[in-house]
Amino acid sequence: MSSETVTAEPAAASVPINPFRALRVWPVVVVLLAMLVTRIIPLVVDDGPPMIWMSSSFGPLVGSGLLLLWWLGFSRAITMERVLGAVGVISALAVTALSSDPSMFPVGLALLTIPLGMALFGVSAVALGRMRSIQRTFLIVLATAAGFSSTLLLRSDGMDGSYTMSHPWRWEPTVEEQLVANLADRAGEDIGEFSADTVGAWLAHPEWPSFRGSEDNAQHTGCVISSDWSATPPQEVWKIPVGPAWSSFAVAGKLLFTQEQRDTAETVVCYHTDTGKEIWTQQVEARFEEPLGGPGPRATPALSGEALFVQGANGDILKLGPRTGEIIWRRDLKELADRMPLEWGFSSSPLVLNDQVIVYGGGKGKRGVISLDAESGEELWSAAAGNHSYSSPRAMTILETQYVAMLTNEGLHLYDPESGAVRLNYKWPFIGYRAVQPRAIGSCQILIPTGPDFGTRCIEVSTTDKGQLTADIQWDAKRLKPDFNDFIVYNDHAYGFDNKVIACISLKTGKPRWKGGRYGKGQMLLLADSGLLLILGEAGQLVLLKADPSGHQELAKIQVLDSKTWNHPVLIGDRLFIRNDREAACWILPTAEQNTTVRYGPLCAQ
Repeated sequence: MSSETVTAEPAAASVPINPFRALRVWPVVVVLLAMLVTRIIPLVVDDGPPMIWMSSSFGPLVGSGLLLLWWLGFSRAITMERVLGAVGVISALAVTALSSDPSMFPVGLALLTIPLGMALFGVSAVALGRMRSIQRTFLIVLATAAGFSSTLLLRSDGMDGSYTMSHPWRWEPTVEEQLVANLADRAGEDIGEFSADTVGAWLAHPEWPSFRGSEDNAQHTGCVISSDWSATPPQEVWKIPVGPAWSSFAVAGKLLFTQEQRDTAETVVCYHTDTGKEIWTQQVEARFEEPLGGPGPRATPALSGEALFVQGANGDILKLGPRTGEIIWRRDLKELADRMPLEWGFSSSPLVLNDQVIVYGGGKGKRGVISLDAESGEELWSAAAGNHSYSSPRAMTILETQYVAMLTNEGLHLYDPESGAVRLNYKWPFIGYRAVQPRAIGSCQILIPTGPDFGTRCIEVSTTDKGQLTADIQWDAKRLKPDFNDFIVYNDHAYGFDNKVIACISLKTGKPRWKGGRYGKGQMLLLADSGLLLILGEAGQLVLLKADPSGHQELAKIQVLDSKTWNHPVLIGDRLFIRNDREAACWILPTAEQNTTVRYGPLCAQ
C-alpha cells in the first residue's frame, strides 16, 4: 500500500475584529423631539397648568440627562467609548461653567448651556452613529463642547412670565451699568423752585399715595380718556433710563417717587413729573438679585403726609422725608421677622394705616405681619401669617368694619388694625406663590386670586352668634387665574389675566363671559369714568380695551416701553407714568374734552 503525502493548506490570514458597533439612535431621536416640543410650548399655548410652563423650561434639561443616560447604558457603544465620552462631556461643561458670565449660574447653565450642548450631542450621535471608530466619540464630544462654549458669548437677563430666558451679548453693558456710569452727567432739579406751602399741599393730598392707588383698586377717575387714538394719539412727554426694580410709583403733585437698584445700593428716587429729572435720591447699601426676576426692589413706596415709607427687597424699611429724602428711621425686616428674604425677595409694599406702618415678614409664630409706629418705627403689634407671600397687607372694610387683609400661602387673614388680633383665618393653602391682592366686593364678599390651576375664589363673610367672623365659598372661577398680574372689578364683573390672556367673569356666578387678547403677563388699570381698561403689556405695549362683558374689544394699541414690563402703571388725570426694569416714561393720553391737538398742560383732574 503506497503512502500519500498530505500537504497542509496555508493558514488563512487573521482578520481583526472591529469591536465598534453602530449606535442605537432611535431613543436619541425621540428625546430630541421631546426636547423641541417642550421648548416651543410657550409659543403655542396660552393657558394650562404650571407643569406645562415649567416643562417648557426644564423639559430640555431633563432631556439632556436622558441623553447622557442613553450614552452610558443603551447606546451600544463600547465601554471605552462610554467612559471617554462621558468624561469629555462633563469636562467640557465644567470648563464652560467656570468661564461663563456669573449671571449664567445656575439658571442660564441649566436652561440654555446644558440643553444646547446636549442637543448637539444627540444630533451628532445620530449623524455619526454608523461610524465604527473611536473618532466618532471625539467628534461627538467636540460638537457638544462647541454647543456648551457658544453660550460663553452670552449673559443672562432673567426670565419673562412664560419662563423664557433673555440672553443678550456678554460684552454689552447692562442698562444699570450705563445708568451708574452716567449718573454724574444727569442734571437734577431743585425742589426749591416750589414753595414750602405748595409742596405741603401736594403731600397732604397725594394723587396716588401708594401701591394701586388711594383706594387700593388700580382705578383712575377724574376725567374721561378718549378711546379714539387714531385721531388723537397719546404723546410721549419724557423717557429716561432707570435702575432695575419692579416697583411702581407714588405721586404727589410734581413729585414722583419710586425705587431702583443702582450698583450696590437700593435707591429711592424722587423725580419731577414734568421733566423726569431727579429731585433727590436716597441710598442704602443693599442688593438683592435672583436669576429669574433680576436685581432690585420689588415694593412700591407709600406716602403719608410728611413721610415716605419704603421697603427694600433685602428687608430695609425706611421712613424718609419726602421733600429731601433724609432718613428719619430705619428698621430691618430680617430681624423683625427673624427670617431671610423669600426666593424673590421681600416684595410686599408697606401699608400706612392709622399712624401705623404695616408690613409682611412671613416669620414664624407671630412674626408674620408686623405693625410699626409711623412716628418712631417702634413695633406696635405682630400676628401670625403664612410663611410665603408676594402680596401686600391692605386695608379692607367688611361688614362696615375696617380690617387689615393679608393673603399668603395659607389663605386669607383679617386682622384688627389696632391690636393685630386675628378676626378671620380663612384657610385655603396653596403650595405655589400668591402675588395678587384680595379684593372686597360690596359689604361682605372677598375675591381671593390664586394663580395657575386654582383660579379665583369668592367667599362671603358673616358673623357668628359669638361675634366671630366666618366665611363660606360662593364660587370658584378657574377661568380667571392671575399670576402676579392685577385684576379689575367693574359693574358686576372682574377683568384680569387668565395666565397670558385677558378674561372677564361674572361676579355673581364666577362663570366666564369672554377670553381674548394676548398681552403676556402685564398689568392693568380701570378707567372708571371712561368704561375702559388700560393694559400695560409684558412686552411694553399700551392697550386700550372696552370694559364690556359682551366680548373682547381692543380699541387701540401702541408701543411705549422696551423690554420686559411687570411694573404697575399709574394714571393721574391725563398723565400716564410707566416704567420697567430699564426705563421710565410719562405719556399724555387724549381726553374726551380735547380736540385733535394734544396739549401738555395741567392735569385734567385738577
